[in-house]
Amino acid sequence: MTARNFDRKFDLIAFDWDGTLFDSTQIIVRCIQAAVKDVGGTVPTDEAAGYVIGLGLVQALAHAAPDVPQDKYPLLGERYRHHYQLHAHDLSLFEGVLPLLTALKARGYLLAVATGKSRQGLDEALQTVQLKGMFHASRTADKTAGKPDPKMLHELMAELGTKPQRTLMVGDTTHDLQMALNAGCPSLGVSYGAHEPGVFAVLRPLHIAHSVQDMHDWLLANG
Repeated sequence: MTARNFDRKFDLIAFDWDGTLFDSTQIIVRCIQAAVKDVGGTVPTDEAAGYVIGLGLVQALAHAAPDVPQDKYPLLGERYRHHYQLHAHDLSLFEGVLPLLTALKARGYLLAVATGKSRQGLDEALQTVQLKGMFHASRTADKTAGKPDPKMLHELMAELGTKPQRTLMVGDTTHDLQMALNAGCPSLGVSYGAHEPGVFAVLRPLHIAHSVQDMHDWLLANG
């Protein structure tokens, strides 16, 4: 037991990946648009492509490209992965994320990732940014239900032995915050990712962080 265990409000902090910890939002938008164009669909606007970030890949592409027939979904996914891989080495953690995670882990928090990425995609990203071993558990959309279904959080809580009221979900989209509500968990929103923070209020996050430093300060003071 750490010295701060007695006064912590949360035991588990589950983070979304893209747009929350990883600076990938704009590249994902461009890759979705390029993939839809490759298969002959109507290219979605930046807003429409950004809205689906955080969902599972097939769910996201189907929503972003409603005029693309289902039999082209495998090709659409293949083209998205092609474009994303071209930029894989251009991506990085937001500045301040590594010190934040290190500080939280040192204080005894359980850390997890709950993401719309695939298992392969998350594992590659974790390896790229040398975060293997930082998180106690993770869930990806291809191995469980996609957001905002609460299954990801239910599974993480079951694996790590935490309760909903002691589990905080941190994310940059309404999908993340709605998943937290569906799981009975409190949430923290970040305004620098895929969704405009003006739509977060109805989902009742405890705080909306406008930078990684803001998130860091709030979590250490209120977590």
